[in-house]
Amino acid sequence: MFNLLLSVLATTAFLSCNHSSTEGEAEAMPVEANSLVLNEVQYKNAGIEMGKIQKRHIASVLKVNGIIDVPPQNMVSIGVPLGGYLTSMELLPGMHVKKGDIIAVMEDPQYIQIQQDYLTAKARLTFAEKEFLRQKELNESKSISDKSFQLAQSDYTSQKVLVKALAEKLLLIGIEPGDLNEENLSRNIEVRSPIDGFVSKVFMNIGKYAKAEDVLFEIVNPEDIHLNLNIFEKDINKVFIGQQVQAYTNNDPEKKYKCEVILIGKDFGTDRSIEVHCHFENYDANLIPGMFMNAELECESRETLVLPAEAVLSYDDKNYVFRSEDEKVFEMMEVKVGISEGKYTEVVPGPDSSLLRNRIVTHGAYWLLMQLKNKSE
Repeated sequence: MFNLLLSVLATTAFLSCNHSSTEGEAEAMPVEANSLVLNEVQYKNAGIEMGKIQKRHIASVLKVNGIIDVPPQNMVSIGVPLGGYLTSMELLPGMHVKKGDIIAVMEDPQYIQIQQDYLTAKARLTFAEKEFLRQKELNESKSISDKSFQLAQSDYTSQKVLVKALAEKLLLIGIEPGDLNEENLSRNIEVRSPIDGFVSKVFMNIGKYAKAEDVLFEIVNPEDIHLNLNIFEKDINKVFIGQQVQAYTNNDPEKKYKCEVILIGKDFGTDRSIEVHCHFENYDANLIPGMFMNAELECESRETLVLPAEAVLSYDDKNYVFRSEDEKVFEMMEVKVGISEGKYTEVVPGPDSSLLRNRIVTHGAYWLLMQLKNKSE
């Protein structure tokens, strides 16, 4: 009876152990510390896809940053050459103006004086011209001395110079000399925008006196904005004229702006960097001068060995792939990687050339890594 009881207990224990083992088959089983075995169900559920290392032309990417800048010819500082009081102005930063628009009205007594001097000089010029012609005629007939003729000629020439100089001063303050007469003298002058663009800065307020050297406003034409990148000395040999650039902001990194390198500086800054100027392919009103941007420069492409980017896993500061000679057994293997472009990552084979012959997990590698690490814990 005792022997029969022992037999029953032993059988029960054996069946219990066998049942527990069967349940365990539903989980991925590590064969070694870096290997994993899947059953048929797990393999299908994981969506494993396999492939091999392949050759492909990819370009390295140089990541830099910079700011949006405007060429000097597209930024205008507006002042009044002769100074004056600002009597009218309705500008605000960000306001758009067209070339020729009246952007301010200035007032000063000297404007009246210049107009007066011009009209007076012009009247005297008429007299001096007639006197010169009369003296010339008399001199030719030897009725007067050469000295008298020369004095008339000198006075006429001096008066022409004076009229011309005053006319240029009038043009300098925006008054057309040909339209000026004794009936339309004005104490005001109009300041007009020399370009199309946006007001970037306003330095004056109504009633304030502006000196000749003062800047009243700054206007920027952003249609020719460019990207000013800082390239460090160690990377400058990777940059060339015509190179393609993808720029983006921190706020919207998914939106790319296409640029092209148009100028490479020849002088290093204090941080050993060189300015590289890039032209935007298309103007975008959302790009504002002074805005910080990131950029990726596409370096020259070369043929190399690659895998899909999702096949390469980064774990504990190392890079791994899963290889398999049997579709149910997967081995995690450390690899060295190079540059990445788009959906592909360069793989640098080591002394073990078997990696080139093995089938590599191209989809589902992350799932395998999680299973392996969970089991090892």
